[in-house]
Parts: sequence; C-alpha cells; structure tokens
Amino acid sequence: MGCDLSHPQWFLFLFVYVITVIHYCLFTRAQLPGTWEILVPNAGVSSMHTAVTRFNTVVLLDRTNIGPSRKMLRKGHCRFDPIDAVLKRDCYAHSVQLDLQTNQIRPLMILTDTWCSSGQFLPDGTLLQTGGDMDGVNKIRKFEPCEVNGSCDWVELNDVELVNGRWYATNQILPDGSVIIVGGRAANTVEFYPPRSDGAVSFPFLADVEDNQMDNLYPYVHLLPNGHLFIFANNKAVLYDYQRNTILKNYPPLDGGPRNYPSGGSSVMLSLQGDYSTAVIVVCGGAQYGAFIQRTTDTPAHGSCGRIVATELDPVWEMEDMPFGRIMGDMVMLPTGEVLIVNGAQSGTQGFEMASNPCLYPLLYRPDQPVGLRFMTLNPGIVPRMYHSTANLLPDGRVLIAGSNPHYFYKFNAEYPTELRIEAFSPEYLSADRANIRPTIEGIPETVRYGDVFDVVITVSLPVVGIVEVNLGNAPFATHSFSQGQRLVKLAVTPAIPDGDGQYKIGCTAPPNGMVAPPGYYMLFAVNQGVPSIARWIHLIA
Repeated sequence: MGCDLSHPQWFLFLFVYVITVIHYCLFTRAQLPGTWEILVPNAGVSSMHTAVTRFNTVVLLDRTNIGPSRKMLRKGHCRFDPIDAVLKRDCYAHSVQLDLQTNQIRPLMILTDTWCSSGQFLPDGTLLQTGGDMDGVNKIRKFEPCEVNGSCDWVELNDVELVNGRWYATNQILPDGSVIIVGGRAANTVEFYPPRSDGAVSFPFLADVEDNQMDNLYPYVHLLPNGHLFIFANNKAVLYDYQRNTILKNYPPLDGGPRNYPSGGSSVMLSLQGDYSTAVIVVCGGAQYGAFIQRTTDTPAHGSCGRIVATELDPVWEMEDMPFGRIMGDMVMLPTGEVLIVNGAQSGTQGFEMASNPCLYPLLYRPDQPVGLRFMTLNPGIVPRMYHSTANLLPDGRVLIAGSNPHYFYKFNAEYPTELRIEAFSPEYLSADRANIRPTIEGIPETVRYGDVFDVVITVSLPVVGIVEVNLGNAPFATHSFSQGQRLVKLAVTPAIPDGDGQYKIGCTAPPNGMVAPPGYYMLFAVNQGVPSIARWIHLIA
C-alpha cells in the first residue's frame, strides 16, 4: 500500500508529529539556563568596542568613517574631516554612553577614526584608547568617565602620538599602571603609555607567526602573576619579559589552526586564586585555515579549545571540544570564575560579509570540571551577533551584548543587518529561585592598598552556609572577540561571621602586588553558593 497523503490518518500523524516537534523545541529551549532581554531597542551606533566604567555607564564606540549612524551629535557639534570618503561634515555620533540605570543613550564626540583600535583603563579609571585607521592610526585618546548626568567626552591628545601606527593592536595594563601596546598590522613592535625613551621596541615574534592571511593581529596578551606576559598569535605563544625585551619561553604550538584575527578565536586567563602562583590560559574556536584567503562564508568553524598552565616549567596544551564550532565568540569571565562564551558564527571567517550560520547558543565553561564535562549549553538568543559584536560583564552580574555589523557601512536590508539593539544575558545564577541566597554588599572601603586586610559586610536572606567568596573583576576593553586586560582575582577570605541584624562580616586580604592585580578600579563581588552580589567598585592602589 502506497503513502496516500489524502488519507485522514496521515493528516492525524502529521498533526501529532508537528505538535510534538514544536513542544519538544519549546520545552528544550525553556529548560536551558539563562535569560535574555533587550535593554535598548536602538543605541544609534553599532558598537565595535565596548567598555564599562566605574560610574556604571558603558562606553560604546564604532568607526568614524562609516557614514551616517542613527544617532545625532548634540546640536551645533559636527566633525569636519576633508579625507572622509562619505561625510566631510559629519554631525552623527560614532560613540555613545549608556546609563545602566535608565538605559538612556548620550552621544559622544570622537574626532579620528577608531576602526579596529585598542584600549585599556588606566589606574585612575580613565579609558585609554589607541590607534585605528586613516587619521586615527597614530592617535591616543582618553575618556575620563563621570557621573551619568555629567558631560564627559572623548579627548584626543595633541602633545603625544603612537610611535608606530596601530591597527588591530592589543593593550594590557602592567603592574606599575602603565600600558603596553602590542602589535598591529605591519607593526611588529611594542610600545608603552606613558611613552618610554626607547619608543617602539622590535618584537620579532609577531613577524615570525605572520602568514598569508595575517593571523597575528589582535594578539592575545595576558599579564601573568609572575610579572611576565603570555602573548599568543596565530597558533603559537611566548613568555615575554617586556622589561628586558626578551622571550623567556616558547610554548608548544596549539593544534587546530590559527586563532587570532582574521581566524576569530578567543582567549581568557582563568581566575587567579590561592597563592596566585598559577595562571591557566584557555583559547577556544577559530576558522579553518584558508577561509579568509578564499573569501568563503560557509567553511565550517572548528570548536577546539586548548588549555595550558602558563606558569608551569614545561606546560602542554590540554585539548577539548566545544559543542559547536564557533568563530568570533566572546569569552567573558563571570564573577564565579566560570566563563561565558557568546556571540559569533559557525561558518566562515572574520571580515566584512564573510561569515554565516550564526551561533545563537551561549556556552558556560566550568573550569573546575573534568574534560568532557566543562561545557554547558545555555538558552539561545534571537539576535545574530556576527562580525564586530562585543560582550562585557556588568556590575549586576549580567552580560551586556552589543554590536554586530558585518558590512563596510551601516546596512539594514541584509540577511545579517547592522545591529543597533543592546541586549543583556542573565546567567542562571540570577534566576528567581536563587534570590534568597544572593548576597547584598552593605559596606566596603572605597580604596585598598596591596596586602591590606579589610572587611566586607553583607546581608543574605538565608543563613550563610560555607565560604562566601570575595572576587575582584576588572573592566576590560572588548573588541574583535577578545577582552583586552580581562582579569578575575579571588581574594583570601575568612569565614563569614554573623554581625547582628542579619549581617555577616568577611575578612579579606587585598592582592599582594600589581602582578596579580594591576592598580585600578575593580568590581568587588561577594559570591554565596555560586550566586554573586551586585558589585561595588573598589580602587586598588599601590
């Protein structure tokens, strides 16, 4: 007997099958951890670079030579650029400030092109922003954040410039509070801010790992607790003594092909804890070699991750696979020490209109689990976040998701349009059923020095069981799938002692030196049974 689709039993079968599939999909999605929300329907700009300030505002920054954005500058404020191919007189904002309390957007004025630039916060909380393209390639800019009702704005430094032009470079704050600026296109050197007498210093490692599709851009730079730098580019890494300009160690190559721009992997240094002598680096994802050269959009990304104890004498990479191949994923250190991997695509490479198959599912990387159990798939979003998207930890424990513009200019009639919406992802630790164990910080000092012993006072609805962690998370500069300077430090603490009126007092010891935690402003989280408080900002000084 043939398949007669007109038979009533076939319609019944198809109906039951479709309902079952829909129910399964909805049920499965609903059971996955995490929730999404749209914070801002239209930010006016598509953020290529994002940073959170100590005033609980967010600075979002795009290119300047991109033509009209969807946010005007204040009346009477325009940028004049005779070499801009699109707008010689540009009255549109290319940077904005987001107030996290009201979700209101305020336009900011940026003068020179910040396309694929780099950044880092200085010890006083000022955002240092360096390089870019065209008239911005040698520029140094500063943004000194202010209260939300203030008028702080970008300032371009006229008395000092970069020695070498920096396009696709990486910044890292150092133990003394200065900043090292590493690499960039056709810039196989490092230099410092404030500038040093030796100017730009040759760093041949970047030239050695460069190939036909580059893959040495936006190198992954991590300050280790021994004071040296772990620098990763393409598929190789070195231990670099920046003070003597000496490579102390060549790490073994990482299997799986190139990871840096334009291959679109990502990297984090896991939380520093205990005696702070051990640093573990994780590098995940990337495009297949040749995808960028061939300009293909459908070559599957790989999902391999390498993990290495960078402070060991003879370290080796431990390999594992993510549930999804992923390029352009952002790795965000959560207050708990776990890592959120979000954004990106499953095919193609970095570059304008060179990726497809968006990866909507975030992953939670749990570093304390054994290989094979470290990745948890989370609730998917609905907004594709492709090339030029960002992710940043917020003081309330959510993760801000912004950007995505895979086009040379703003383009909205496309399969993956320029994205102006700003979202927030709430990890499972913010779910309603954990609210009664979420601590509230009632008091901390505004400033602490290295090695200081100080108290953190918290309240919790239910009695405290076990150790309440106190963890410091800095505010990195997120761009191109790497958060420059990202760091989480778990402090030595005493057990929480009841202090009357439902309060608890926790004794804490500040980090011992700037190698463990460079000077600056940090988000201080109290973490009770895996649930973080809303952070308070604390200033760590020498």
